[in-house]
Amino acid sequence: ARRVLDASIAEFVSLRRERAASADANADGSDDAADLLTLYMACQDEVGKDGKEFERFLRDTTLNLMVAGRDTTSSALTWFFWLLTNHPDVEAKILAELRENLSSGGHPTAADLKRLVYLHAALCESLRLYPPVPMEHKGVVAAEALPSGQEVRPGDKVMVSLYAMGRMEAVWGKDCREFRPERWIGEDGKPRYVPSYRFASFNAGPWTCLGKDMAFVQLKAVAAAVVRNFEVEAVPGHVVEPKISIILHMKNGFKARIKRRQVMNS
Repeated sequence: ARRVLDASIAEFVSLRRERAASADANADGSDDAADLLTLYMACQDEVGKDGKEFERFLRDTTLNLMVAGRDTTSSALTWFFWLLTNHPDVEAKILAELRENLSSGGHPTAADLKRLVYLHAALCESLRLYPPVPMEHKGVVAAEALPSGQEVRPGDKVMVSLYAMGRMEAVWGKDCREFRPERWIGEDGKPRYVPSYRFASFNAGPWTCLGKDMAFVQLKAVAAAVVRNFEVEAVPGHVVEPKISIILHMKNGFKARIKRRQVMNS
């Protein structure tokens, strides 16, 4: 499996190098297809690694981007749309916010998406209950005592169930099992700050995911486009439950009926 991944990534890197060389050869030097891998390749001097070491860096970084940014996003959106089918009141509030903040035509900008506070809150609530990576494990480098008093030693593994944390009354209160986006909004109508060690879907502290902001832009862009244009209705009787895996997929997929929504009036 590692050989297949290494070969595939090596091909990606080679294609990006060819494209970059072709862009440099153009008279206008334009290249409108920039991506994260190309940007990393352009900063070898800043990274300060030699040839072989830089190739390993590109391989590991590309694999990280593929693993962290593909299935996690699709998993998050799947659970989000399923939750909306069970909470029409939340969907109605998202629609109202879209009508108020987005124009009827064109694609929303990052600034437009930033104004969608309730949609952001609904996505956070979905991630709390159905984190795309449901289990985290940490390795122990040196002997230490955790805040609970539990002692750990080198070689130990600390397992943290984010799925369970999202359903713990001690962490989220008596309504911990309810889908309630309002818990993420302060009295001033702005997003409420929640410590990363409490909401760890993007890891926590110094290890917080570098792509967190980009992930929210993607999630909000897709969610806004689907909600404003389509009605999603879960197929009655279809069993929805988590699949035990590294990524929290739906075991039986999400069967739904999709109907185009009537054009929103401002």
